[in-house]
Amino acid sequence: MASLSASVDFTVEFYEVDSMKIVWHGNYINYMERARCALLNKINYNYMVMEQGGYAWPVVDIKVRYIRPLRFLQKARIEATLLEYENRLKISYKVTDAETGTLLTKAESTHMAVNTVTGESYFESPREFIEKVRNYANS
Repeated sequence: MASLSASVDFTVEFYEVDSMKIVWHGNYINYMERARCALLNKINYNYMVMEQGGYAWPVVDIKVRYIRPLRFLQKARIEATLLEYENRLKISYKVTDAETGTLLTKAESTHMAVNTVTGESYFESPREFIEKVRNYANS
């Protein structure tokens, strides 16, 4: 399968930084969410589609490796790449400086499908999601 990825450009805002004008570490999760949404939109499987299909995908594991800090007003890019999709949703992320391409942060998130009515966890991804990934890969 060809690599499925999406990226989002952003500028670090004042409300995202600490007193040293460096992005507070917890805000990286928000950046990851933006990129994950762009990735899922690319295959037409956004949160509304998930909900209509009866699934939620909570985070079950997250890893972040801070390499260089993001600073106030810095222009950056976050890229999300789908790593696994058949049994769980696993996505890698790279945050880079938008102007120089310097790698700033690497991360991964893992998500498990959960039935929104029963709360039951699934150890394989819903068929609709798998089909959307495969259809995108074959287009």
